[in-house]
Amino acid sequence: MLEGAPGQGAPDRAVILATTTSTQDSGLLDVLVPLFERRTGYPVRAVAVGTGAALRLGADGDADVVLVHAPALEREYLSKGVLIDRRLVMHNDFVLVGPPADPAGIRRRPAGRAAGALGQIARTGSRFVSRGDRSGTHLKEQALWTAAGVVPGGDWYVESGQGMGATLTIASEKRAYTLTDRG
Repeated sequence: MLEGAPGQGAPDRAVILATTTSTQDSGLLDVLVPLFERRTGYPVRAVAVGTGAALRLGADGDADVVLVHAPALEREYLSKGVLIDRRLVMHNDFVLVGPPADPAGIRRRPAGRAAGALGQIARTGSRFVSRGDRSGTHLKEQALWTAAGVVPGGDWYVESGQGMGATLTIASEKRAYTLTDRG
């Protein structure tokens, strides 16, 4: 969790929380926001976007608090001094999901080898749906493609430009693989 730069003072309005679509979709905010509002008296307005967009909202002063999941990108904003007071409040991990037919044969691979699985998806030309939105999940996906030695593109690679829920729906409809976060 990151806060906006100094000098913005205590809010005399709703606290603007920029967070990820995954966090919003998880239902976590439905639990945490009412607790925060009761404890502090401040109302909260959550804005759910990709990690990159959430960090920009904070850096531009359009959000008071940022709750995201891309540590390397968070550190970039911290090093520039546009966001302050980073706190680790939770973590998640990522899972490669795909169609029941498993055209790339991913299920036969050992668990914990996501880069190798992505390489196999590329080699077989099996369809893959990327969020393509500079979210934490998208940044993790890009790092895995790099580790696999693959520059994704072509007919088999589709960028949704959507949040995780919509990306999962598109992947299901296209019988494609995608990377999703859990936890």
